[in-house]
Amino acid sequence: MNARSARTRLAVPASLLLAGGCAHAPVPVEPNAVIVAAADRTDADRALDPGRHPVEMLAFLAISPGAHVAEIGAGGGYTTELLARDVGRNGIVYAQNSPFVLQRFAAKPWSERLVRSAMANVIRVDRDFDDPLPPEAKQLDEVVSAFIYHDTVWMKVDRARMNKAIFEALKPGGIYALLDNTAREGSGLADVQTVHRIDEKSVIGEVLQAGFKLVGESNFLRNPADARDWNDSPREAGDRRGTGDRFALRFQKP
Repeated sequence: MNARSARTRLAVPASLLLAGGCAHAPVPVEPNAVIVAAADRTDADRALDPGRHPVEMLAFLAISPGAHVAEIGAGGGYTTELLARDVGRNGIVYAQNSPFVLQRFAAKPWSERLVRSAMANVIRVDRDFDDPLPPEAKQLDEVVSAFIYHDTVWMKVDRARMNKAIFEALKPGGIYALLDNTAREGSGLADVQTVHRIDEKSVIGEVLQAGFKLVGESNFLRNPADARDWNDSPREAGDRRGTGDRFALRFQKP
């Protein structure tokens, strides 16, 4: 039985009676926990889980089985694989990486990821961030950007164009979910390359300009104790990786 079918089952069937004839109410399996606990996930991905909070992330994204979604800046594919498992065999995940990201950071891990059976419903998209999605990626249910938006700043991406393309790819009511590393309040874009963080208000302002409405946020990635003055990039964070203060925002296309 695969993770998708397991999500609809109960840990204890309603008909099950314990010894002595005492019936217990069924205990639901948390669907997102089933995905994260899948036996065929890699050890490398599991090592990232404490800092990425994948169960809470999937709950925040609230993607339905069979959904058509996209990820902007898939990198090595940690989040992509979780999305692929979440939408199931009847869903589609368009996973975008720019040629620059592939050349500099992600070519090997991304290629190795794509041959995994869990990625069978993933469509690889090699396109620049300015125009990130192929023509056939239309009427999407959700677009996800996980810890990459700040990088589009120092990579000189036309973010107004990128956000507008995402807006146009979504169906009415579709969600643009954006997670990233929090910079000092009021710092704007000043910290995007030095410490790989971005001011949350700057992100909100840019995305609203594309026509979205801010409809939700979550604290599952927050760390109020973080001074937000150290480099939160995966290559530089060291033992502090996954402990920085981060924000999670949900925007909706009207």
